[in-house]
Amino acid sequence: MISRKFSLVLATLFTAAGISLPSVAAVDADAAQALAKKNDCFKCHAIDKEKKGPSYKKIAAKYKGKADGEEKAIKNMTTSPKVKLDDGTEEEHKAINTKDQAAIKNLAQWILAQ
Repeated sequence: MISRKFSLVLATLFTAAGISLPSVAAVDADAAQALAKKNDCFKCHAIDKEKKGPSYKKIAAKYKGKADGEEKAIKNMTTSPKVKLDDGTEEEHKAINTKDQAAIKNLAQWILAQ
């Protein structure tokens, strides 16, 4: 009962102060990894080591603190851009094979959380 009262007091204070807290949905890591596996992303990427493509940690570091980081990650996953690999070669990045925008957003958020 105390925690409920405390929550109500905080909500009232934030509302009175004109502060709104963004609603942040938790990333579903299992779903993100399943989508990545289904689309062979792990063929070229790993979480913390370089493969043919950069690690997800390196991608997350690249976009850290950038307001458009999630948007850029999604664009890379959905538009098949030409990407330059560490060996200097270029190839077309495979697009994620799903129309589920929430699943794509979840995958981008999971990658950027690494």
